[in-house]
Amino acid sequence: MSDSNQTHTVRFEPVGVEMSVEEGETVLEAAFRQGIAVMHGCKEGQCSSCKSLLVEGDVELKKYSTFALPDYEKESGHILLCRTLAYSDLTVELLNYDEDLMRRSIPVAEYDATVTSIAPLTHDIRLLEVELSRPLRFWAGQYVDLTMPSAGITRSFSMANPPDGERRLRFIIKKYPNGAFSSLLDDGLKPGDRLVAKGPYGTCFRREDQPGPMVLVGGGSGMSPLWSILQDHVESGEERPVRFFYGARARRDLFYLDEFADFAGRLPDFRFIPALSNAEPGDDWTGDTGFIHEVVSRRLREESLAGDIDAYACGPTAMIDAVIPALQMAGVEPERLFFDKFTQAVR
Repeated sequence: MSDSNQTHTVRFEPVGVEMSVEEGETVLEAAFRQGIAVMHGCKEGQCSSCKSLLVEGDVELKKYSTFALPDYEKESGHILLCRTLAYSDLTVELLNYDEDLMRRSIPVAEYDATVTSIAPLTHDIRLLEVELSRPLRFWAGQYVDLTMPSAGITRSFSMANPPDGERRLRFIIKKYPNGAFSSLLDDGLKPGDRLVAKGPYGTCFRREDQPGPMVLVGGGSGMSPLWSILQDHVESGEERPVRFFYGARARRDLFYLDEFADFAGRLPDFRFIPALSNAEPGDDWTGDTGFIHEVVSRRLREESLAGDIDAYACGPTAMIDAVIPALQMAGVEPERLFFDKFTQAVR
C-alpha cells in the first residue's frame, strides 16, 4: 500500500463531481470534509444508503454488514462509500443521488459544546439542550455526532430545533437501559459538561418550495428531526397541507400534545395523528390504534390528498421498513420519500 499521506481523486458519475480523498479516510468522510453531499445513512456499513458502483480504481473496504452489501453485490463491483478506502484515483457511479442535495451541501465541522439542560419529556424520552462555541449551519431534519470526551462515547442525534442561526441545539433522545450515551442522561451528564458536536449529516431534510402535501411519520425519538422540519416549515410561511403521524405504545409515550394543538390552530390545513399500538387500561384513548404504518395506510387512503406528496419518515428501522411501502402504496413517488433509519449503535 502507498504512503498514508497520499491523496487520490474520486470522480462521481453521472453528476461529474470530483473531489480528493486521502489514504486512511473513507470516501464518505472525504465528501463530508469537502461539503459534497452524497446519499448516506448510518455511516457505519449497516444501512446501504451510500451503496455505489466502483467503475474504476483500487479500493479496500473496512468492516461492514453483509445485510448492507451482500457478497454477490460486492463481487459485481458495488461498494459502500462509508467503508471504502481509496488506493488509487477512483471513478464511482452513484446509484442514488439528489441534485438538490448536492447543491445544498454544507461542509462537516467540529464544534465545542456545553450541556445547558436535560429535561424529561416522557418516562424514557429526554430533551437535551447544548450551547455550541459557534453557530452550526444545517438543514431542518439533519443530525450531528455528539461525543462525550470524558467517556469516549459518540452517538448520532438529530436536531429538534429549526436552523435559526443560533448556537443552541436541542435533541429529543430516547433512553435505553444499556445505552452507553442515553443511560447517562439521568445519571452522569449534567449542565456545564463538555461535549463535541460534529456535523451536519443526513439527507432527510426539509425540501423547500414544494406545493403539494407534506406527510411526516415518526416513532420514539424520530420526533426530533420531524419537530425541526415542522417548525422550519411554519417559520418559512409556506402553506401546504401537513399530516404528522406519530406511533407510540401507550398514552404515557406521547408528548408535545399542547404544542401540536397550537399548530393545528395556527396552520390552515394541519393534522397531528398519534396512534397507540398497546394502549393500557386507564389510557382512556379515543384516537387511532394499531401500528403506525397501518394508520398511515388507512388515513391516506381515506383522505386522498391532492398533489405530489413529500414524505419524511424517521424512527427505528423496523418502523421505517413498514412505513415505506405504506407511503408508496399511498402514491408517494420514490424521489419524494425521505427517511432516516435510527440504527442501533455498533461501537
